[in-house]
Amino acid sequence: MTTAVFLTIDTEFAWRHHREGLCSDAIYHRSVEPAGVGISYQLDKLARYGLKACFFVDPMPALTFGIEPVRRMVSTILDAGQEVQLHLHPAWTAAIARDRGANHAKFDLSDYPLAEQYALILQATELLIDAGAPDPIAFRAGSYAANDDTLAALAALGFAYDSSHNGAAACDASRISLSPRQIAPVAAHGLIEIPVTVIEDRPGQLRTLQLCALSANESRDALEHAAARGHVAATIVSHGFELANRQGTRANAVHVRRFEALCATLAELRTDLPTRHFRDRPPLVLGRYDRPLARDPIRRGLRQAEQLWSNWVEERA
Repeated sequence: MTTAVFLTIDTEFAWRHHREGLCSDAIYHRSVEPAGVGISYQLDKLARYGLKACFFVDPMPALTFGIEPVRRMVSTILDAGQEVQLHLHPAWTAAIARDRGANHAKFDLSDYPLAEQYALILQATELLIDAGAPDPIAFRAGSYAANDDTLAALAALGFAYDSSHNGAAACDASRISLSPRQIAPVAAHGLIEIPVTVIEDRPGQLRTLQLCALSANESRDALEHAAARGHVAATIVSHGFELANRQGTRANAVHVRRFEALCATLAELRTDLPTRHFRDRPPLVLGRYDRPLARDPIRRGLRQAEQLWSNWVEERA
């Protein structure tokens, strides 16, 4: 049995750039196409390696800045042959352009009652479709801030998949009632939950399979672990802005190398680890208890050294 790989890229206006008082064009440049390593760069690399990726697009900034920036995101992704699914940061529902973030709604979707979550997801769906995307069937809450009500609302709206459960953020932002170590797809509240993959970092602590969180070697080890043990799925997270520094003004060479290495690994291992779109609706065995990659102090130490360079050199240059 092969392990389905969902390579997911959350694509959004970064709130930090709105808080700086930037205009819509500047926020787009720094959040979506920063420093020449944004989604266009990533789409080009995915095409070169023959990989599929899902771009979870947040359309809610359209309420503040108009629909055109979201249409630009959607068309860029669809024209490259990749898929668009729904992402949602509800803070934008009360945001005002260039007010430096003074006005905003609650940031976490899970802080809203069921009826309000339903209305927010419906509004976001309509905005995404207005921006040119097909009807979405998969969802990820911004900051993984989903709970069981989120899944119920999604199921009522006809969604087939959610990918908000992240054991590394469990009991904080991610509040779906699943074990933090649940990484295999599972039926939940009327849809299929496809958790973000995590690995053991140290006793009692998990770490997300994300470009800015793991070294290239850790990511490869996690993927080889999933393939060797016949895991049902592996779900990787990145962001449109993740290959640049936090200001969106310069490429982060550490993250760029990690992305290149990840693409090369997935291309090399495609027989056992084929990348999938959610629209492929790949057959998934549900309810398995696939185990995260075990901790390794040496691997962790090497990553911490790399992270130190990334944070103190690449981010500050």
